[in-house]
Amino acid sequence: MYLLICMLALTDIGMSTSVVPNTLCIFWFNLKGITVGGCLTQVFFLHTVSVMQSAVLVTMAFDRYVAICNPLRYSTVLTNTRITKLGLVGLLRAVLFILPMPLLLNRLQFCANRIIPHTYCEHMAVAKISCGDITINRTYGLVVACVVTGFDLTLIALSYGLIITTVLRISSKKAHQKALNTCTTHICVMLTSYTPCLFSYMTHRF
Repeated sequence: MYLLICMLALTDIGMSTSVVPNTLCIFWFNLKGITVGGCLTQVFFLHTVSVMQSAVLVTMAFDRYVAICNPLRYSTVLTNTRITKLGLVGLLRAVLFILPMPLLLNRLQFCANRIIPHTYCEHMAVAKISCGDITINRTYGLVVACVVTGFDLTLIALSYGLIITTVLRISSKKAHQKALNTCTTHICVMLTSYTPCLFSYMTHRF
């Protein structure tokens, strides 16, 4: 679990690092310009870290499932090596899904108006200021959001469904309370992670 918390902390640091420095330059020094290359790099890292964070949350849900439903096998199922491999798979998935985004943006032609009404470069926010057809960008962004978020939330819901089923079979109220306490933190982290991401996605798209 500590390794997963470390991964989650690294994704938070990565997301902050990709956005905050440029935001501070805007507010502190009124430096509102950014190169095309810098903007595309920010798009890549911001979305990659976001998808990676979602993968870590799924792994944490699986961790809670094993801890509650198969506690005696926890140390053998979720070894540090296996968690590291799951983290690398999540990183690879994030890179493969997000890499086409800056490439699709790079092919677009931009008009005289190159002002992004946000403090950071987001895929659809950048695509909207172009003069060309952004149908492919819209479609790909929607597919990635639906596949990644839909798949991850389905796995999380499945894990918690199995957890609830197991908890309901336990007769001890103390055991019920202990099991729920173990999941509360993870649920709070999910809410604070998915809510801003979904809000940002909807804001930029509509």
